[in-house]
Amino acid sequence: MTTPYPDRSRVDAYAKVRGAATYAADAQFADLVHAMTVPSPVAKGTLTALDTEAASRVPGVLRILTAADFAHAVPEGTHMGAPPPTLETRIAYLGQPLALVVAETLEGAIEAAEAVRPIIEEEPFAALMTSPGAVRENAEGMEAGDVEAAFAEARTIIEAEYHSPTQHHNPMEMVSTTAVWADGRLTIHEGTQNSGAVRSAVARLLRLDPAIVEVKSPTVGGAFGQKGWAQRQTAIVAHAAMLLGRPVKLVMPRAQVFHVATHRPHIVHRIRLGADASGRMVAIEHDAAQQNSRQGPFPPEYHEAAIRLYGIASYRGTAADVRTDVSNPAHMRAPYEHPAIFAMESAVDELAAALERDPVEFRMANDATHDPHTGQPYSSRFLNECFAEGASRFGWSSRSAAPGSMTAPDGTQIGWGVAGGVYPALVHPVIARLRIYADGRTRFSVAGHEFGQGIRTVLANVLLRELEVRDDQLEILIGDTTVARQHLTAGSWGSFSAAPAAAAAAQKMQAAVTELLDGRRIGGSLHQQLATVRRPFVEVEVTQFGPGQDAALLEQWQNYNFAVTGPAYPGFTAMSYIAHFVEVRVEPRTRRVRVPRVVSIADCGRVLSPRTAESQVRGGVIWGIGHALREATETDPRYGGYLNCDFADYVVAVNADIGEIDVGFIDRPDPLANSLGAKGLGEVAMVGVSAAVANAVFHATGRRIRELPIRIEHLL
Repeated sequence: MTTPYPDRSRVDAYAKVRGAATYAADAQFADLVHAMTVPSPVAKGTLTALDTEAASRVPGVLRILTAADFAHAVPEGTHMGAPPPTLETRIAYLGQPLALVVAETLEGAIEAAEAVRPIIEEEPFAALMTSPGAVRENAEGMEAGDVEAAFAEARTIIEAEYHSPTQHHNPMEMVSTTAVWADGRLTIHEGTQNSGAVRSAVARLLRLDPAIVEVKSPTVGGAFGQKGWAQRQTAIVAHAAMLLGRPVKLVMPRAQVFHVATHRPHIVHRIRLGADASGRMVAIEHDAAQQNSRQGPFPPEYHEAAIRLYGIASYRGTAADVRTDVSNPAHMRAPYEHPAIFAMESAVDELAAALERDPVEFRMANDATHDPHTGQPYSSRFLNECFAEGASRFGWSSRSAAPGSMTAPDGTQIGWGVAGGVYPALVHPVIARLRIYADGRTRFSVAGHEFGQGIRTVLANVLLRELEVRDDQLEILIGDTTVARQHLTAGSWGSFSAAPAAAAAAQKMQAAVTELLDGRRIGGSLHQQLATVRRPFVEVEVTQFGPGQDAALLEQWQNYNFAVTGPAYPGFTAMSYIAHFVEVRVEPRTRRVRVPRVVSIADCGRVLSPRTAESQVRGGVIWGIGHALREATETDPRYGGYLNCDFADYVVAVNADIGEIDVGFIDRPDPLANSLGAKGLGEVAMVGVSAAVANAVFHATGRRIRELPIRIEHLL
């Protein structure tokens, strides 16, 4: 299908603006009680006792759960960085839940939680990568070509170190769990990107049959990695509901979310980049060392995308965890690509400046057709088209090349910066069901979670293009283990996976209705056709695989809740790309940095929903500006906790920080990715923004800032 998809309004827009969209914490039940955790006041040690006498006297307190209540639980964590989701006596980080108080009211639960007095044998701890006791642990890297030989022939080499700070997700919806135990079944309402993993983790930890556990996550109020796996509180709240026989709700305060939920770690990048006599980049060495917890499994995989941004034949990527006494880091939007490309695209800009090359022309001259890691061709690659279109829209040809040469009449320094971005195109198998009723209803069920990215709108756009059904009675069921097997929605594989399944289900439905009509020609919609032949509904099911996938992955999905493949597929590599052009203005006296305009052009294959695609890119750009100029989680090395754990002090971009954002798409289908030609967009939208901002600051001031966020003191 080569015709662009229509710019359909978001299917959930009306419900959201009216406040009718339901979130996990909105679930209401008779006899609902409230819970609150008791966080550890120290960063490391052993809990020897809990004084709960005063807490037990608070009116309405029903029960105080401790580690003793989880002696039967399976002592293992969940996949990819989630902390062990039970109560324990070993304390690994400040804020770790030590107990759970359940009371008739929220106020009673909070008062009692504050009255619990833990007795702890404290131990020395390391809170920073530079603290005594922090241990570097080398990890697997990535290499291509002959790096030593390439550097030996290089004529221009730059070396630099770049820092990206610890950063925390701050979605509007805080972490919450509501658990209901009734009629021998456990139902969990939780804002999550992975209801399937929540189900299996709770069943495993509490030694339950997964068949009696269900998880519902109809709408998530922001996630992007924070809610990717079972949360620390999930099984604790579920066990409380089972012990009390009443629904239990916990909404974690934001300060506790900072300490308990996962985050983006502090990362130090050391880059060496070389170009030959012709000015072509020939070799790069990139070491990425991230702060991790003592046992955190989040791997430092910072090279998979960076190696594929440009046509650099020789690449050596090394990586390490620096083990400290903090909570586990994990995925945060473009988890590896955002920080890695900040460093790499800053270095590329430094090399272009050293060679006196235009930053856009230099990048376009280093394009590639083949993956340097595998040697395979790219399925499609329109990064240079992104640069060309972005430069045209931005007016790049009017740029004065010399740093500090562009100023406003009041002395404000003006800088223009550019950076590219890349993200792997990943895919997960899915099982989807489509049912069309004679009474006008249509139901589509598939794996997926809606946390603002617009996956329901994407699926609606595909279905309504293929089927003549009523759009006002189209119901898309996702994030619910009762309607379809669920997988993690992340890594920009949501649409790549589910949208082709929607198209396949629609085609199978058309064939089923044609067979049902048996040669009869009946006009009208599919609903009318079913009504005419007195058929109440027709249902079809499809199993959709990505390139090179087969039925063996279904078993892996069942066992591990995760069966993603890519970006290297049989015969080709698939990536998404973006180019960002940023203007900054640096005030002459205060040195405050403003970003009045951005132009971002993306290559994500076929755009399935223009409305939500543009929103995704704007959101990524805003987040990237925030990361470049505002966001950093400050660690207190004395106590091991976070100092700015609220919206007052964790500074995010607001309306006053954001100017015009012009978004465009190449919108050319990828011929190999899938039947729709679509690749991912949500993650790549952010990649490269912070580098473009930093490069623009250099152009404005002549100062190369290699540490995020860029602050006023860097420019004084």
